[in-house]
Amino acid sequence: MSVVRIGTRASALARTQSQIVADALTAATGLETELVPIRTEGDTSPAPLAQIGGTGVFVSALREALLRGEVDLAVHSLKDLPTVPPEGIALAAVPVREDPRDVVVARDAMTLGELPVGARVGTGAPRRVAQLAALGLGIELVGVRGNVDTRLGKVASGELDAVVLARAGLARLGRVDEATEVLDPLQVLPAPGQGALAVECRADDDLRDVVHNALDDARTRACVEAERTLLADLEAGCSAPVGALAEVAEGDLGDELWVRAVALSPDGALSVRRSASGPLDHPVELGRKLAAEMLAEGAAELINEPAK
Repeated sequence: MSVVRIGTRASALARTQSQIVADALTAATGLETELVPIRTEGDTSPAPLAQIGGTGVFVSALREALLRGEVDLAVHSLKDLPTVPPEGIALAAVPVREDPRDVVVARDAMTLGELPVGARVGTGAPRRVAQLAALGLGIELVGVRGNVDTRLGKVASGELDAVVLARAGLARLGRVDEATEVLDPLQVLPAPGQGALAVECRADDDLRDVVHNALDDARTRACVEAERTLLADLEAGCSAPVGALAEVAEGDLGDELWVRAVALSPDGALSVRRSASGPLDHPVELGRKLAAEMLAEGAAELINEPAK
């Protein structure tokens, strides 16, 4: 293979993320790469994500290009991947994760707690809406879509007082200094898989092992496997009001996984919060255990409660 063609969404953040993967692959293997921008329905439709199929709409066009042989790899934000495994496609690598927390970018360098009652805060994610509403700060939550520049521009223009978005995106774009607050996961848990990248290839391609050996980070993969197993067992889509964060911690017998999760009603009034720990090499079992505990406490009913 002379050049590895890497499929990417066309946004600045997606191209930056894909270039990070391309550079790392070249550094590790010497393979030449090129980015192939692919426009997805999520990029072209102005409708709320929940109406057009959730964040999975960002994934399907890249996967189709992969299966057609138009690209050799596809790079995604891992939190956008549906939890059902795709036929004919393998998750070749999960590189080292960026900081998965959410951040606030607010006018006058304010934090959420400093914003006045009635301040307009933009976010399009049901998970963020529910958790921010649960804080009881008296802010008005406004649906917003678009790339990072579009969202930050709404604060700069005065249309919004603040926006909430993933720290990882700002970090990869070299703009993390624009964040005015990093949200503590005790207040707002990130989306399962947030901050991680997913590198997919065709399941029968010899490139699979090459990419895995060059780019995969075992600890990151274990964390996101626990988080996404929880999401799948809750039968919650990637745009559901569910937050989860797995981290590697030092236990009595060595490294272990510690997972925190929350499922909320759309308005944030009700929630089920649980945490669990277990062996680092059994992330799927840990995710299932935690999901079962949350389901026993009524998590599914909260997630599926109609928005008011």
